Amino acid sequence: MGDGRALRRFRKNKVAVLSTIILAFVALAAAIGPFFFPPSYALPSSVSFSPPTLAHWCGTDLNGRDVLYRILIGGRISLLVGFSGAAVSLLIGTTYGLIAGYAGGRLDNAMMRLVDILYSVPRLIFILVCIGTLNARLLNFASEHGIAWLISYSRIVILILSLGIIEWLTLARIVRGQTLALKSRQFVTAAVSLGQSHGVILFRHLLPNMLGVILIYLTLTVPAVIIDESFLSFLGVGVQAPMASWGSLLADGAGSLNPIKIRWWLVVFPALAMAITLLALNFLGDALRDTLDPKNAAK
Repeated sequence: MGDGRALRRFRKNKVAVLSTIILAFVALAAAIGPFFFPPSYALPSSVSFSPPTLAHWCGTDLNGRDVLYRILIGGRISLLVGFSGAAVSLLIGTTYGLIAGYAGGRLDNAMMRLVDILYSVPRLIFILVCIGTLNARLLNFASEHGIAWLISYSRIVILILSLGIIEWLTLARIVRGQTLALKSRQFVTAAVSLGQSHGVILFRHLLPNMLGVILIYLTLTVPAVIIDESFLSFLGVGVQAPMASWGSLLADGAGSLNPIKIRWWLVVFPALAMAITLLALNFLGDALRDTLDPKNAAK
């Protein structure tokens, strides 16, 4: 009954429904959209720096490639990094917070002090160190074992792991607080009295009761990871050519701007695609928070 009421509240929230539709459209367009373009749109041509036309809705870039095609291709990478990095954050933060809150005492204090220490580590420096130290080793590993896809995506794999590792800290604190509040409830006491293992109590009894909070935070973690990846790619240390992400497309567009000729379409359209996606994710997170709020359960 509670799940049914929450679903009805979600459907009544027009912003939430619209955000879901937008996100589904963006993901679907990035996944299958490029297949509907002529192969020539992905290749360099003589039509460089063409403004938007009927043939090229978002114009062309320096090499004559269709900007809309590259936005969709870049969306694949940005969304992949965003959702995969958030998934890594979800796995680490949820497990860490559950263990810390359930254990309590000295172990809880020690684990939370480690979180405080990790908060002080500069994010950008950490990611740069990971890329600088791991990329060459990962490429050698992929070459020795004949893993072709890893050779092409080694930097993206490192980005996903490093961004996931730095984004789990807040989630761990949230899950730890929820665990502290739930572990004194009667259903947990009953599970302990029945002799159930700690793992069963953690992942079968405690975790399902905080899925709503975790889901809300997940929708806010995805845009944070996308922004971090875009910022790194804009600086030239993230996704590298010939691959593209929204951040690298913005960097290319910014590099083409000059006082004499303002090629606005190279910046406006990638920025618009990223802004719409990030706004939809944030609005969806707010809607889920309102929908799953226990104060609204009786409404």
